[in-house]
Amino acid sequence: MNLLDGLAMAALVSAAVPAGMFAGNVWLFRRPKRAEGQCPAVSVLIPARNEELSIEAAVQSALAAEGVALEVVVLDDGSTDRTAELVLALAAGDERARLEAAPKLPAGWNGKQHACWVLASRAKYDLLCFLDADVRLGPQALLRMASELSWQYSRDRTMGLVSGFPRQETGTVLEWLLLPLIHFVLLGFLPMAGERWSRKAGFAAGCGQFMIVRRDAYFAAGGHGAIRTTMHDGLLLPQLFRRMGFKTRVYDLSRDAVCRMYRSAGEVWRGLGKNATEGMAAPGRIGVFTVLLLAGQVLPLPLLVWAWVAGDGVALERAGIALALGLGMRVVSAWRYGQSWGGVVAHPVGVLVTLVLQWWSLGRKLAGRQATWKQREYPVG
Repeated sequence: MNLLDGLAMAALVSAAVPAGMFAGNVWLFRRPKRAEGQCPAVSVLIPARNEELSIEAAVQSALAAEGVALEVVVLDDGSTDRTAELVLALAAGDERARLEAAPKLPAGWNGKQHACWVLASRAKYDLLCFLDADVRLGPQALLRMASELSWQYSRDRTMGLVSGFPRQETGTVLEWLLLPLIHFVLLGFLPMAGERWSRKAGFAAGCGQFMIVRRDAYFAAGGHGAIRTTMHDGLLLPQLFRRMGFKTRVYDLSRDAVCRMYRSAGEVWRGLGKNATEGMAAPGRIGVFTVLLLAGQVLPLPLLVWAWVAGDGVALERAGIALALGLGMRVVSAWRYGQSWGGVVAHPVGVLVTLVLQWWSLGRKLAGRQATWKQREYPVG
């Protein structure tokens, strides 16, 4: 076997691994079922720091929820814009909404984790929904997710948390290039069967934009107070629950919620980089991810050109299949989860930029650099 054939075989194997995982996971990663005859009570808890561009829509969409009793509590975390003013105006017209002021941020706490911890202590219902201020809920999102948690709990008393991935709105190039890869990594590299039926922390997954927890499980596990230093509660809160003996599950909310996570290339880079070392860029993971993603998603296209120029039919076939597997996953994701088609076409470029971002984040952590988010500085990772 010559070098070209060997590289093409490596690319094919590296592409087949996530493609096989994806094929099984896409059926398990489902939309929550619509519940009938239930009216769960939910406290919707929104931490907000300088969110005047999105807070009105977030609160209004939550208040428009169907089939649930609810309160919507916004914690103003030291905003210097019109966040508090806008929420107060909404609360004046609907007694289910209220504004709370955050205490001073204690030393050693991440701002969002502290805000969520305070909100949980001020909520009145037994189901707590932590919602990011840039998420807009559809009318059935809360009913579907709260009912799903309640139904799972009726079958298994260790069920403590459910999380949903909204559809991500993407405007700038870096948004549609990188954000859809969240689904690609989730469904291509996490054994969803383990996530569904095991309590092992290694199978944990979640989205910090939307999580519903049972109050008793939350405080028994330690809640956000136990992960106070992190910038990645979407992953570490489910891990915490699992370490404390509770089950967690993730669901597809792409038809029931939408989020505009970032609004510029700079925000995308800083936002994804701030918590990368708690995910893909963790020192124990980044090497494996780099090899698999480079070989299976980036190399097939140049190998295809090389094989065509060299007239190597074996390598051409292997590289072509590898490229088709990666693009096939992205086509299914774009169709199923409402993702940008531009990101599908530029898939190898997006993967390469993602890897650069992961190594940049790890380098900052090893150098002891600070991450700045919402006008606050935190240690990276």
